[in-house]
Amino acid sequence: MKKIVCLLLCLAAGAVLSAQKGKEQYLVIGTYTSTVSDGIYVFKFNTETGENSFVSVAIASNPSFLTISPNKKFVYAVNENAPGQVTSFSFDNKTGTLTELNQQPSQGKHPCYITTDNTGKWVIAGNYSSGTVAVYPVNKDGSLGKPTDSVLHEGSSVNTDRQEAAHVHATVLNKNNKTLYVPDLGLDKVMIYSFDTKAGKLKESVPPFIMTEPGAGPRHMDIHPNGKFAYLLEELTGSVSAYRVEKNGALSLQQNISCLPRDYTGPVGSADIHVSPDGKFLYCSNRGESNTIGIFSIHPSTGELEWVDHQSTLGRTPRNFIFDPTGNFLLAANQNSDEIIIFKRDKNTGLLTDTGKKIKVAKPVCLKWIPVE
Repeated sequence: MKKIVCLLLCLAAGAVLSAQKGKEQYLVIGTYTSTVSDGIYVFKFNTETGENSFVSVAIASNPSFLTISPNKKFVYAVNENAPGQVTSFSFDNKTGTLTELNQQPSQGKHPCYITTDNTGKWVIAGNYSSGTVAVYPVNKDGSLGKPTDSVLHEGSSVNTDRQEAAHVHATVLNKNNKTLYVPDLGLDKVMIYSFDTKAGKLKESVPPFIMTEPGAGPRHMDIHPNGKFAYLLEELTGSVSAYRVEKNGALSLQQNISCLPRDYTGPVGSADIHVSPDGKFLYCSNRGESNTIGIFSIHPSTGELEWVDHQSTLGRTPRNFIFDPTGNFLLAANQNSDEIIIFKRDKNTGLLTDTGKKIKVAKPVCLKWIPVE
């Protein structure tokens, strides 16, 4: 009888521990290291309460944007310098620590975006200042091999201060892993490439790009969970273009709408854009002097947007933001007030409410999740 009771207690304790782990995520934070930041920070985050705690930091130079491998064992970071680098790290899930594996040249200046493909075999990085894109193979140990391909954009657009040359700002793969979208702020174009997942090569699609309005400055992009709609954030005009994604990866414009508060007349500098995990709402961050997140509902059939509200980020210069895996929280990284604000998200209305909880980190720029195992 004692053995049975002991077994039941052990099973119960195991179930409690498993449930607790299911509520916890590692939050991996990319930063600028121009002030007191040391590199990439790791925190634990409770998806039920929003409580968080510091775990570790990995030394790195300007790791401003990150991507996580599909198996969650590796983290890849740009080093936003000139010349630039990309760095691979292994991630220890038991300790929440990162260990550098190797580094490769970014094939340009000031890399600002990096992504992994769905297979985990390839990493793609975009360089802002040089207008270049590079594809890297992932070795068996998670380290990065030498580039298998690189592409150079050339040209300019109407804003002579910001669009004097090509400025790649994102590298976003379609849901089918076969099409790569590259918003180029300097060209007012989203370049479209077919991605060869066997050879790691990029080839211009037909058509090879879509044009935005002159001076729009395409920056970041997100694909709807259903794969049918794509949303492009335009930094210089503070607008969002909604597209229908065609079967061949081409984009058909459906709508263009301002992502700024309706009464806002100050400097424009929109930054990041994401569709909520349930696909019902779109959110975008606005810098300048706005310091807000715009909230829009998404029409389920057409993908078109309808304004809902704007929420202050309660800080300065919101860059990247992220939903927790449950969709209950939105975390906004305020770069110039050195903190990440944690908002509760109403899944029915899309509205955000300040939880009063925050994470203090110098110059936070990029936020990613890894489940605690």
